[in-house]
Amino acid sequence: MSTIPLGHAANQEWRLPSRGVMAMACLIVAESAIFIIFVVAYLYYIGRDVNGPNPREVLEIPWFGTVCLLSSSIFIMLAERAIEHGKMAAFTGWWAFTMLLGLIFLGDTANEWYKLIVHDHLTIHTNLFGTTFYSLVGLHASHVIVGLIMMLVVLVFALGRRVHPAHADRVKVLAMYWHFVDAVWVVVFSVVYLIGR
Repeated sequence: MSTIPLGHAANQEWRLPSRGVMAMACLIVAESAIFIIFVVAYLYYIGRDVNGPNPREVLEIPWFGTVCLLSSSIFIMLAERAIEHGKMAAFTGWWAFTMLLGLIFLGDTANEWYKLIVHDHLTIHTNLFGTTFYSLVGLHASHVIVGLIMMLVVLVFALGRRVHPAHADRVKVLAMYWHFVDAVWVVVFSVVYLIGR
């Protein structure tokens, strides 16, 4: 019986994943479990309210904010590529644009909440829908805020010329978190605005 030599595999030395990547992966797993609990609670309580308003009456689908947030993943990937290739001006620009899209998403969420609270009189205390809606969407918004704060720190250092290609791995770790926030929004958007209506 003949064997196939794996000469190329012998030349490649296996390395442990970076601590930052592993730590972020563990954080993402833990945060995913929290989001699953909130999503299940939202789905469980759909239609159990005896008094309104209900989702169909007050929710509008936030297409614009969703497009902004999901497209921000493209721009943070462009920022990752730029820093890997030493293009620091491009990195700073793409990074700042990613943040801008995240801020637009938060503004869209704030406008939605203003309408729901002031015009539709839906608060977290109104009914089960209000409680689960604000809990789930608010949990996601808080993660967007945390991501933007971390990205702002990087942007300040980048503008001060203290971010270099050697920091690409750290940028990648933060980008992992941002991709997670975007992926979670796909689930929240589907559950709240498509399935839940």
